[in-house]
Amino acid sequence: MKDDNCIFCKIAAGEIPSKTLYEDEQFRVILDLGPATRGHALILPRNHYGNIYELPEETAGDAMKLAKRMAGLMTDKLHCDGFNILQNNGEIAGQTVFHFHMHLIPRYKDDGQVISGKSGSASSEELEEIKNIIIG
Repeated sequence: MKDDNCIFCKIAAGEIPSKTLYEDEQFRVILDLGPATRGHALILPRNHYGNIYELPEETAGDAMKLAKRMAGLMTDKLHCDGFNILQNNGEIAGQTVFHFHMHLIPRYKDDGQVISGKSGSASSEELEEIKNIIIG
């Protein structure tokens, strides 16, 4: 399934040129045109899913397996010092293209990128309440 108005669907289908690192019947991995660091890439499913909530579980598992393989390859070839695998869902979470995708971001010492969450705190009671809300 494809969304004719989705730029990532068009890229995944090969209708728009990209610097492709890998492709198979399910995914295309491309270099990001606005890279956070040298080698920043995206895993794009060929089928259109707006976000992780729409993504079939099997496809989600396959995407993570591909992310693991690509992270190893990219770390070896680019000699990066670390690696971020990032996936955003919803505008508030930083999603700007509403086609599920995973960011593969090689990290280098002193690359200047800050990709982290601010740590907070919660009491044991708050954690218990949240646990009960989520799993009952």
